[in-house]
Amino acid sequence: MTKTKTALGGVLSLALICGGVAVAQMPKDNVSGRRHPNLAAAQRLSQQAWEKITAAQQANEWDMDGHAAKAKELLDQVNKELKMAAEAANHDRK
Repeated sequence: MTKTKTALGGVLSLALICGGVAVAQMPKDNVSGRRHPNLAAAQRLSQQAWEKITAAQQANEWDMDGHAAKAKELLDQVNKELKMAAEAANHDRK
């Protein structure tokens, strides 16, 4: 019974890790640096932060109680907000 529980726990952990990796993909660089240099710089920094979190996850074998994955989700949200800010600025200029 113990081996079965251990195997099941391993399979569930692997599925959770794979699911987190699939959901949290690197933010896209989609703010124009020419039109919005500050927003584009912020977006680049959020991408760098996402990459550093990924490196930390790999160094710690992905075991961070879900906090690193949550941080990556929040960085994805930051990226989307930066894009919307650039679009709002574009709209206001017209």
